[in-house]
Amino acid sequence: MHMEMRESPHNHPAVPGVPGVPAVAAVPGVAAVPADEQRDQRDGTVQPAESDAGSRNRLLARDAISAAQDVLLERYRLASAQTAFDLLRETSQRLNIKMHTLADAVVRVPGPGPGADLWFPGRGRSAPPPLPLLGIDQDRPVRLPEVLKAAMRRVLDVTETDMGNVQLAAGNGVLRLERHTGLDRQFTDFFAFVGSPNSATSCGYAAEQRRQVTVRDVSTADLFDEESRRVILRAGSRACHSVPLVDPHGVPLGMISSHHERPLNDFSAARIGALRETGTAVGRWLSWYRRTTVLDALEDLHRRASGAASAGPPSSASSGAAPGPAAEDSARRRTDGRTDGVRP
Repeated sequence: MHMEMRESPHNHPAVPGVPGVPAVAAVPGVAAVPADEQRDQRDGTVQPAESDAGSRNRLLARDAISAAQDVLLERYRLASAQTAFDLLRETSQRLNIKMHTLADAVVRVPGPGPGADLWFPGRGRSAPPPLPLLGIDQDRPVRLPEVLKAAMRRVLDVTETDMGNVQLAAGNGVLRLERHTGLDRQFTDFFAFVGSPNSATSCGYAAEQRRQVTVRDVSTADLFDEESRRVILRAGSRACHSVPLVDPHGVPLGMISSHHERPLNDFSAARIGALRETGTAVGRWLSWYRRTTVLDALEDLHRRASGAASAGPPSSASSGAAPGPAAEDSARRRTDGRTDGVRP
């Protein structure tokens, strides 16, 4: 796929081989600033029960839960993997946080000190950053799904399309699909997890480069491998634009991508600026969310896991091996079913 990398139509070196086109970075066939790939199931077409990509990504989701179970088993000397799984599930439900988000944090965040009563002693708290661009009333508690939904709508309004998706960073350079609209199931299965760097997607490239990326024409862009290109085009996306959601240090915590039925021209400087402003505001909120809501959940998990460890071996009814796929799927539906149409 051919995209010229650009962050703004001004004050950047030109893309090699593309006269008069400024760029943030140069990649054959890729333009940095506007674009990504995706679209929902709106034509009523019956999709296959599950694609190979869907099966692969379900395994990846299970691996994330399993890794968190292993950490809890070792850290708290729990009686069984089932006990660890139950603690994750119950904390997810009590604190209204997705189970996979909690599991990612268990693996990512350094653990508490040995025998510590608190995981984060002396932790300060702050009010959430304002989100005036999203039109959200912050005089009440605001949940992550509401912010992601409003942020995606804002980006789609600016880019004038009704196809798009939101991904959040899940650690190790992986972006995990959280919300989508206008994209079919094959697309959402295939791109449920996107790795970076060297990812054959505009969103992965935008995360690696920490800047907006526009794919003007998916059918000719060098960025994609042929399988990715086929899935994107089948979903009805001919062009895409990816907007990083960056924390105060410029680190991407997520990505919003718009998808377009026709090839794109460059967005105006005003639109690029509006998208950058959105990505910055939402990224700051996500950073706050990680420092407060996610750490609150970890603190609750630490308290309950410490109690479970001191209580001794569980009864036979609650002991046993790690839950199988059916149990995990059932729990995931309970904890993750709030996200519109997104599978693990």
